[in-house]
Amino acid sequence: MALVLHAGWPNKNALKTLIAAEYSGIEVELVKDFQMGVSNKSPEFLKMNPIGKVPVLETPDGPVFESNAIARYVTRLKADNPLYGSSLIEYAQIEQWIDFSTNEIDINVTRWHSPRLGFLQYNAQVEELAIASLKRGLEALSIHLAKNTYLVGHSVTLADIILGCNLYNGFTRIMTKSFTSEFPHVERYFWTIVNQPNFRKIVGEVKQAESVPPIASKKPAHPKEPAKPKEAKKEAKKEVKKEEPKPKAEEPAEEEEEAPKPKPKNPLDLLPPSKMILDEWKRLYSNTKTNFREVAIKGFWDMYDPEGYSLWFCDYKYNDENTVSFVTLNKVGGFLQRMDLARKYAFGKMLVIGSDSPYKVKGLWLFRGKDIPQFVLDECYDMELYEWTKVDINDEGQKERVNAFIEDQEPFEGEALLDAKCFK
Repeated sequence: MALVLHAGWPNKNALKTLIAAEYSGIEVELVKDFQMGVSNKSPEFLKMNPIGKVPVLETPDGPVFESNAIARYVTRLKADNPLYGSSLIEYAQIEQWIDFSTNEIDINVTRWHSPRLGFLQYNAQVEELAIASLKRGLEALSIHLAKNTYLVGHSVTLADIILGCNLYNGFTRIMTKSFTSEFPHVERYFWTIVNQPNFRKIVGEVKQAESVPPIASKKPAHPKEPAKPKEAKKEAKKEVKKEEPKPKAEEPAEEEEEAPKPKPKNPLDLLPPSKMILDEWKRLYSNTKTNFREVAIKGFWDMYDPEGYSLWFCDYKYNDENTVSFVTLNKVGGFLQRMDLARKYAFGKMLVIGSDSPYKVKGLWLFRGKDIPQFVLDECYDMELYEWTKVDINDEGQKERVNAFIEDQEPFEGEALLDAKCFK
């Protein structure tokens, strides 16, 4: 009996086994016409795995489920397989990285990606924790890969296959270039792995995700909604005897009229012109190297238009969670990346404050309009993680605090600055 793998396609957990089999010279047949939600609920499948999870490997000696266990089984079918290293310590390190790949990479990619598709309930704080945990794992991985081409030894092992598949899931679905560019050693490693001949034979050409999937609508679809057009068609059929136009001729015409809808303008573009030109301020900020107070900050207040723009302080609500410096820095960096949709309408300064944990995160933002733009509140989930306070420019104390943010004043409010980031 040949080895038969029960799983849909593409499935990164099935890829682990198929790639391990390719390296090991073991023949594994992927079952045809597998339908998730149908095939894995059949009595035959549930005999192999009572909870219906995929993949499952059907072997002459009985079924094996759990993707890492299946990949290990296939690898061990070849005696002295180099995929398991050449010594006891290499074997242990391979197992170590397999566990790391599952617990630090795969779980957190899933926690980030699945709620956005509607498979799990979306929660902004849960997503933020998943992203922070994923970045922590990628940072640790990057440190190791700075001095190593592969995870263990000098060639591909089972650890590389499993980690490569878990990263494949992230790179192709949600980890965009702007996200992974923080981890250049991980990027180099991933593209090295997926371009190995045995990988390419199974996965083909790999393309990185260009955008993070939008959050799935919270409103459930109404099952009876599709019935309405049918009722309308019945009415149309009744009237066709009395009226000359035919329903079939009218429907395409209506579709053609609806197709070329112009892209709606951003409401901020419809505001009255402002005397403040945001790009001019950004250039002044970037080009001022000396006498910052006298040049840049004075220039800011000369340009500032309270009728066309507004200033806002923000304070992170969960500073007690900021116990690891690089995770806190990555959290702020991710926020700025996701604010890219507002680059045309905003300028921001974000400070990470403190010499010891927990670190404080505070910021200053300049937005077009008298309120925080609604599209930013809707699209950037980080916004709800901060307390937002509008700056009263008639209060000299608040104006001075604005100045301190702009010039990265240190100490800031009596505490050391760990880092300062600018959005411009």
